[in-house]
Amino acid sequence: MIDIIAHNLAPIMFTSVMLLLLLGYPVAFTLAAGGLIYFVLGVELSVFSSEIRLFWPLLQSHPERIYGIMYNDTLLSIPFFTLMGIILERSRMAEDLLDTIGQLFGPVRGGLAYAVILVGALLGATTGVVAASVMAMGLISLPIMLRYKYNGPLVSGTIAASGTLAQIVPPSLVLIVMADQLGRSVGDMYVGALYPALMIIAAYCAYIFAVTLIKPEWAPALPKEARTLGDGVTSLFVMIAVGAGLYFLGYHILFTGIPSAEWQLVAALAFGVTSVYVFALINRGMNLNMISRLAQQVIIVMVPPLALIFLVLGTIFLGIATPTEGGAMGATGALIIATAKGRLTLGILKNALDATTRLSAFVMMILIGARVFGLTFYGINGNVWIEDLMLALPGGEYGFLIVVTIIVFILGCFLDFFEIAFIMVPLLVPVAQSHGIDLVWFGIILGINLQTSFLTPPFGFSLFYLRSVAPEGQWKDQVTGQVRAGIKTGDIYKGVLPFIVIQFLAIVIVIAFPGIVMHYKGDAVVRDPSTIQITIPQPTGGGGITMPDFGLPPLGSDSQAPAGATGQQPSFGLPPLDLGQPPAVEPPAGATPAPAPSMDLSQPPVIQ
Repeated sequence: MIDIIAHNLAPIMFTSVMLLLLLGYPVAFTLAAGGLIYFVLGVELSVFSSEIRLFWPLLQSHPERIYGIMYNDTLLSIPFFTLMGIILERSRMAEDLLDTIGQLFGPVRGGLAYAVILVGALLGATTGVVAASVMAMGLISLPIMLRYKYNGPLVSGTIAASGTLAQIVPPSLVLIVMADQLGRSVGDMYVGALYPALMIIAAYCAYIFAVTLIKPEWAPALPKEARTLGDGVTSLFVMIAVGAGLYFLGYHILFTGIPSAEWQLVAALAFGVTSVYVFALINRGMNLNMISRLAQQVIIVMVPPLALIFLVLGTIFLGIATPTEGGAMGATGALIIATAKGRLTLGILKNALDATTRLSAFVMMILIGARVFGLTFYGINGNVWIEDLMLALPGGEYGFLIVVTIIVFILGCFLDFFEIAFIMVPLLVPVAQSHGIDLVWFGIILGINLQTSFLTPPFGFSLFYLRSVAPEGQWKDQVTGQVRAGIKTGDIYKGVLPFIVIQFLAIVIVIAFPGIVMHYKGDAVVRDPSTIQITIPQPTGGGGITMPDFGLPPLGSDSQAPAGATGQQPSFGLPPLDLGQPPAVEPPAGATPAPAPSMDLSQPPVIQ
């Protein structure tokens, strides 16, 4: 019996720890306790199995492994992006964006739903936190959409799905953690996730458009009396054209003296956008009425978050800043925006710092527990067990991806993405590399999968966040004074089903067409090592390889000969160098030459 336990300690350890996690025990303590308990068992059972490679002195490696977490530069960007998102969320940026974009799309059927999707994408690119996005949009947009008779399941599904865009839209915390666990660049993960994120956003909008065609009463346009900013889309297009013209003027004329093409692009963009933004502020402050109220409001509200997104992502994509530096600039930019709007108070700053510290400590504790768990699991050959199990799956590369997608999807219904990233991803990386799978592509597939798991009933976290802010029973509309029906839990489940289908289709498309992600490699030419030829210079007619003389006399020239004349090598007062014979060693004067030693190998040497 003990022999069976010793030989199967890896699956026993993995199964028992996962069961404890699914039962709701704290993740960090479960991983650490499981690692230490099974370390003791492994040392005691090592005499029964050669597969167990644990011994007591191995525990001394834990301080160095934990210290390795502390100076990880990649993880340093997590508190920066978290602080940026919380500051923007506390400064009511989501409220301004929803109101403005809702007014912009108001005349269109389903305009409020389009606004929620676009604001979800913008919040994902600035806050990067699903809970903040879902709860903010649920509190702000859900009452407005119900007021104008939007379908309840459509409203709840749109809000829940749009909030999960923070999982895949850069700069996502999921992508940062995934890059760290995969051993890949965060910048590569951001670039690789760009097209899949845009594809998912477009698919959400396409679904809303299809609903407006099939069931127009589910997503009506805003009535004219609700469009407080009026019309004026033409004025907005004119201002966009002016900004584009100023950009081209700056790029091709004003800033041509900047030596770096990247900084030239940044300067030209800043010149065009800042000019339009300042003009809108002057138009509002002085009541010039040179542009419409709609165009003025859209520019004033949209430019700061878009500029912040470019400050973070644009600098990373252009290679100007690292992700950590981009996160620091984003946090600074969020503080500036909140201060400029007069919404940064000491209480907001304190709450933001508290929340950032809690999240950072949460991530750090899980990482420490995962390191303790990983040392024991690898010591009992758990990684070999996982690799053999996954490599035995039928279908090769695609069979592995399909099975991993199913496993991660199921775990995502019960575990947070941090837990999955720190436990499962390190175990799956060797298998993916054995199949020749690009790890950035693999990470994006896992990221979309985790985004899907946030929506899955009955345990999707996004559903819980929306349930916590959506009125379940009848509620009184504070604007109209009418009593309206609330959102039932069944409506939330029903509403997210179409978006779950969209997410699965996105995973299938990314798996079937890796080029959607692989563009992060750029135009680098990939050469087959078997086709590379190395040409060695051939000897000249004199039997040697012609070498440059660097202005020195040729070998063999005389020191007294004029420059360029041939002869013997300069002697510098030394005897001539003859490399054809071994050097002769002359005995000292008066000494008797020693007889040559006997080379009789038939006898052992005589030791004097």
